[in-house]
Amino acid sequence: MGKIDEIYGSLVFNDSAMRDRLPKDTYKKLSKTIKNGEKLDLEVANVVAHAMKEWATERGATHYTHWFQPLTGITSEKHDSFMSPTPDGRAMSTFSGKELVQGEPDASSFPSGGLRATFEARGYTAWDPTSYAFIKDEVLCIPTAFCSYTGEALDKKTPVLRSMGAIAKEAGDVLDLFGKTGEHVFTTMGPEQEFFLIRESDYDKRKDLILAGRTLFGAPPSKGQELEEHYFGAIRPTVNEFMKELDDELWKLGIPAKTKHNEVAPAQHELAPIFERTNNAIDHNLIVMETMKRIASRHGLVCLLHEKPFEGINGSGKHNNWSLGTESLNLLEPGDSPSENLQFLVFLTAVIAAVDEYQDLLRMSIATAGNDHRLGANEAPPAIVSIFLGDELGAIVDSLIDGNAYVAHAKSKMDLGVAVLPTFFRDTTDRNRTSPFAFTGNKFEFRMPGSNVNLADANMVLNTAVAKALHDFLVAIAGTSDLEGDTLAYIKETLTKHRKIIFNGDGYSAEWPVEAERRGLCNFPSTVDALPQFVAEKNLKLFEDFGVLTRVEAESRYEVKLEHYSKLVNIEAKTMLKMARQRLFPAVTGFANEIGATISNMKTASSGISVRAEEELLKKLATGADAMSDAITVLDEATEKANGVEADDTAGNLARAKAFHELVIPAMDDLREKTDTLENVVDKDYWPIPSYNELLFYV
Repeated sequence: MGKIDEIYGSLVFNDSAMRDRLPKDTYKKLSKTIKNGEKLDLEVANVVAHAMKEWATERGATHYTHWFQPLTGITSEKHDSFMSPTPDGRAMSTFSGKELVQGEPDASSFPSGGLRATFEARGYTAWDPTSYAFIKDEVLCIPTAFCSYTGEALDKKTPVLRSMGAIAKEAGDVLDLFGKTGEHVFTTMGPEQEFFLIRESDYDKRKDLILAGRTLFGAPPSKGQELEEHYFGAIRPTVNEFMKELDDELWKLGIPAKTKHNEVAPAQHELAPIFERTNNAIDHNLIVMETMKRIASRHGLVCLLHEKPFEGINGSGKHNNWSLGTESLNLLEPGDSPSENLQFLVFLTAVIAAVDEYQDLLRMSIATAGNDHRLGANEAPPAIVSIFLGDELGAIVDSLIDGNAYVAHAKSKMDLGVAVLPTFFRDTTDRNRTSPFAFTGNKFEFRMPGSNVNLADANMVLNTAVAKALHDFLVAIAGTSDLEGDTLAYIKETLTKHRKIIFNGDGYSAEWPVEAERRGLCNFPSTVDALPQFVAEKNLKLFEDFGVLTRVEAESRYEVKLEHYSKLVNIEAKTMLKMARQRLFPAVTGFANEIGATISNMKTASSGISVRAEEELLKKLATGADAMSDAITVLDEATEKANGVEADDTAGNLARAKAFHELVIPAMDDLREKTDTLENVVDKDYWPIPSYNELLFYV
C-alpha cells in the first residue's frame, strides 16, 4: 500500500492538477463554473481539454470517454482514442474543447420510457465540470450529463444537478434573511455501502447469483448471525487483502474511503466515505461499486451488491447521510443551544415538513424489486417513512408546538467505573436502527436505500422537497417587520401540521403500522404500490415548479421503473424454473432412486431386515418431489400469464408489474419453500449447488 498523501487523487484531474496546468485566467473561470455554476465558454474548454489530455497521456491514458449514468442506474462509456492521423502517415494525440464538452452516444439503446423511438437514435452527453475527470483502465473518464435529441434528460445526473440548484437558491435566500448574504449553499452526502463477499468458485456454481444477483434457493444455514459475532469482528485475511487493495484504488481516484468493517451478517462488510457534495458523492459511489466488483475477482472473490442476496439474514443497504451547508457552515448543526438557534430551527422544520409532505415520493425513490425483500427486518427500516429526532430535538419540537419553555438537560458524563478509562459525555441522541430517516447529530441518515441503487433518485427527491419547504417559509414571511416573531410562529404552525411524521419508537413493532395508519402516514409495502406515487399530481407539480423534471421526463422515468421491475422479476422466475427443472428436481429424484435401490437391495439381502427409516425417507422425498413439481407448474403458468399482459402504455405496464407482484412472486416463494425443505433431506453429494453454509462461511 502506497502512502496516502502520495497516491490520493493521483488519477484525478482535480483542483490541484488544474491549478498546476492551466493558465491563471482559465483556472479562475473554470473554478467559478465549478463552485458557482457559471457558464463556461468554448475558448476556455479548448484550453482545459488540451491540459487534461496532456495530463492523462502522461499517466498512460490512450482513450477518453464521456462517462454517464443512463436510466439503467449504472454507468455507461464509449471509448475514443486521442489518436488523430497526420498527412505523412503518422499520428498525433489530440483532444478539443468540443470533444470535451459534447458527445453523441446512441440514445435509442438506453431506457427512455417512450421518450425515444428505436429509429430516433441521436442523443448527447454534456460535460459536468463540477465532477472531476479521472483515469480508469488507461481511459480518461469525463463525467457527463445525458439528454435526448429533443433535450429531455435521459440520465440520473441531470435531475440531481437541477435539484441542487433549486435547494441552493432557496437556502441561500433563507440565509440572506439571517444576514449571511452571498453564501453558496450545497447539499452533502456520505453513502455507507454494504456488500457481501463470497468465493468465486461457489458463485460460478449458482446461476441465480450470476443472473439475478441473489440466491433464489437456499435452506437456512446451520449457523447464521444469531451469535452476533461477525459485526465489527476481526476481518478474515482474504477479505482484508481485498480491502487494502480497494482502499488504494479508491484513494488514487480521489474517493475519500474512510471506514471499513464487518457487518452484521456472515460474509457481509461495509465501506463508508467522508462526506462530499452530493453530485460528487453519487459519482464516487458508482465508481466504488464498480471497483469492488473488479478487485474482488483478483482475490478469488465475488462482490454481491444485491439488497438481499441471502434469505433470512441481514440485507445490504446504502445509508444516505444527507446534510446542507456552505463552505463554512453546516446548516443542520444544532449548536450548543439548538432551542435558541433560530436559523437551525428553520432548516430543521423545513426538512420535517418536506419528509412529511413528500413521504410517498421518498418511498418511491428507493423502491426496487430487490429492496422489497430487505425492508422491514434485519436492521433495515420498515417501508413506512418516519423521522427520528432523538430526545433533545424531540423535546425542543414539543416545546415549540405546545408553547412550553424548553429545559435543556445537562450533558451526562459516562463513568465506566475503571480508573484508567477516560470519562466522556453521552450524546444527546441515541441511534434508531429501525428509523427510515434519523437525525444523527448534524445530518439526517436516510436508511431506506438498498445497496445496489443509484442514489441520484433519493437525493433528487430530498433536495427538491426541502427546496419547496424553504420556499414556503420564504413566502410566508415575505415583507415581515418582525423576523424572529413571525419565524417562530411559522415554525410552530408547520411543526404542528407535520408532527405526525416524527416517531422515536420501534419501527419493527406490530403496533407501529396501526399507529402510522391512525396518523395518516403512507404505507406502500411493495415497489408496485410505491411507484405510481412518482406521477401523483402533487409530485409532478413539485418537479415542474422547481425545474427538476418536466412532466414528460417524470412520466418516462415512471415507465422505466415499471418495466425494470417486471423484467427483473421475469428473469428471476425464469432462472428459478431452469434451476428447478434441470438441476434441483433431478437431484431429488436421483437421491430418491438411490434410496429406492437401497430398500430393494436390503429386502433382497434379508427379508426380515427393517427398512422403516429408508421407507420413511423415500416417502418424504416422493411427497416433496410431487409438491416441488406442482410448484414448478404453478410458477410456469404464473410467469406466462404475467408476460401475457399487454404493456403498450402506462396502464399496461402497471398491470404487468402488478401481475408479476401478485402472481409470480408468491409462486416463486412457494417453489423456494418446497425446494429448500428438500435441500435439508437430500444427501449433500446429490445437491448440485453450494449451500448457505458453504457460501457464507469460508476461510
